[in-house]
Amino acid sequence: MRAYIELTKPRITWLILMSTGVGYFFGLPSADSWKGFLREIDLFPFLHTLLGTALMASGTAALNQWFEREADRKMRRTANRPLPAGRVSVGGALLFGIALSLGGFAELWFGVNRLAAAVGGFTWATYLFCYTPLKQRTWWSTTVGAIPGALPPVIGFAAAAGSLTREAWVLAAILFLWQFPHFYAIAWMYKDDYARAGIRMLPVVEPDGRFTAQQIVIYGMALIPVSLTPALIGMSGVVYAAGAFILGLWFLYSGVRVAFERTNTRARRVLVTSVLYLPLIYGLMLLDRPGL
Repeated sequence: MRAYIELTKPRITWLILMSTGVGYFFGLPSADSWKGFLREIDLFPFLHTLLGTALMASGTAALNQWFEREADRKMRRTANRPLPAGRVSVGGALLFGIALSLGGFAELWFGVNRLAAAVGGFTWATYLFCYTPLKQRTWWSTTVGAIPGALPPVIGFAAAAGSLTREAWVLAAILFLWQFPHFYAIAWMYKDDYARAGIRMLPVVEPDGRFTAQQIVIYGMALIPVSLTPALIGMSGVVYAAGAFILGLWFLYSGVRVAFERTNTRARRVLVTSVLYLPLIYGLMLLDRPGL
């Protein structure tokens, strides 16, 4: 059972659920106080949303590892995963991933609404059948993969509101841009592993890291104005805007440092900063919602 749980990548699923929860929060009607806001929350649809998203994310992770089991066997950082290590059978992992995915889709469809299920299904399909095979062919796979990666808050918003408005897409845009420094830093740190497996991440294609560093800086710069948009359209207030600006500069600074000093140590600093940035900016956004 432990090996099957490992197939679901629980730490990544937690990040996905965090983004989904934020989307759900902003999909709910406005209120004039925290008490009024809490009265708007119907606990069961919220739990159905989290459960359905968790099942779909876990199923996606398991099926992704099923697709990439041969590549994982060639990389040091993934060689001990359940499939390459032989702790789970190939057929068992496939059935497990399919069952979780179908269960999650059904949970969203029947327990929440069809729009949330449709967004979840699109996320699942694009990740597995667009992003995953492209990793062996082109470094543009990161851009393709950032599309499904940006959709968890859209699932949450659709679950709460039953529709998609600009607020949902603003949340998606922030998450979309955040992913590039995050994943380019990971690719940089493990570029030798990716090269052995034939995965054409950007640092594998251009080993000196110059273009990778430029991409980290460019997306870090783009993230600052986009992260301020919630304040501009009334999703959050001045406190959020100030905090988002400071966090954006901090994130950008870590990217600029890696541009001047292209080392694994600096890439790891970008990764750590990115992992801290996301919950911090979400927290500010939630606490500074106007009227609460």
